[in-house]
Amino acid sequence: MAARNKPRVTIADIAREAGVSVPTVSKVLNGRAEVAADTRQRVEQLIAKHRYARRPTRQTDRVGLVDLVFSELDSAWAIEIIRSVEEIAQENRIGTVVTAIHNRGANTRQWLDNLAARRSDGVIMAVLELEPQYTERVRSVGAPLILVDPVGQPDATVPSVGAANWSGGLQATEHLISLGHRRIAFIGGPPDVQCTRARHDAYRSALTAAGIPVDPALATNGDFSFDSGEAAGNRLLDLAEPPTAVFAGNDQQALGFYRAARARGLRIPEDISVVGFDDLPVAQWAEPALTTVRQPVAEMAAMATRMLLRYIETGSFDTLRVELATELLVRGSTAPPREATRPEN
Repeated sequence: MAARNKPRVTIADIAREAGVSVPTVSKVLNGRAEVAADTRQRVEQLIAKHRYARRPTRQTDRVGLVDLVFSELDSAWAIEIIRSVEEIAQENRIGTVVTAIHNRGANTRQWLDNLAARRSDGVIMAVLELEPQYTERVRSVGAPLILVDPVGQPDATVPSVGAANWSGGLQATEHLISLGHRRIAFIGGPPDVQCTRARHDAYRSALTAAGIPVDPALATNGDFSFDSGEAAGNRLLDLAEPPTAVFAGNDQQALGFYRAARARGLRIPEDISVVGFDDLPVAQWAEPALTTVRQPVAEMAAMATRMLLRYIETGSFDTLRVELATELLVRGSTAPPREATRPEN
């Protein structure tokens, strides 16, 4: 016989198990301040344990707001996402609340309280990973959630929109190999970030397929910032046998490498070739213009926004995972390696 469906947990069930009143549970769900910290924690743990979620709100209950949440806002990448989300939201007469939580627990909890208080119709999270209890808290207030370029392996039940990071990394590395480079370095972002792992795996796969030994000394990591690209560049250029080409995990790190190379009198691409990833506007303004893998950032954000708005209208997502294609854009920062100067007889 088929197992019976587990009955849906109610607020009353949670209140009874927590030893509090139903209004107290309701206050926690709505982000009200007048609940003791230990009581709030106990109730939130039970909400997460039972995966309690409010029923979808009716059309008349909507407030016309969506939350857009980042870990940080100090990048052109974030600006591209904000611009794209707001364009789609405004077309649909929806307001946008933008928050940076800086990967700090207290900030996350404050944002969750604010989210519950304003009863946003949905949440878009960009390059961010919430702990499971926070994901459950978002669900508990009845706000559908969608991820843009998720940091880690996303929960199979949470919809996400990302880019083909592995194929983009393969294109970048194969381009450098096709030019004749054999000492190719990789500068990644944080090693626990999904896109870093995918791009690094693709880099290694391309080298292996071409019969080029993978040298661990040529792979290093940063935090996707300009400064970390410069620091990584200095480490690579200090090697006894430095690289002739670099695949950087994003455009900002690639441009940081530009500065490290120029500080040593190296010319790009005559002395060393550089490839980035993202195709932010600054990539075209650099000198020379940066060869890069175009990640469709604006399209990813627009797709996520449309999916969320459709959910708000229909109560369901058509799909839980969308992956958009990347494209290699060859510009002025890559060229064949400079031939080694032969000693005179």
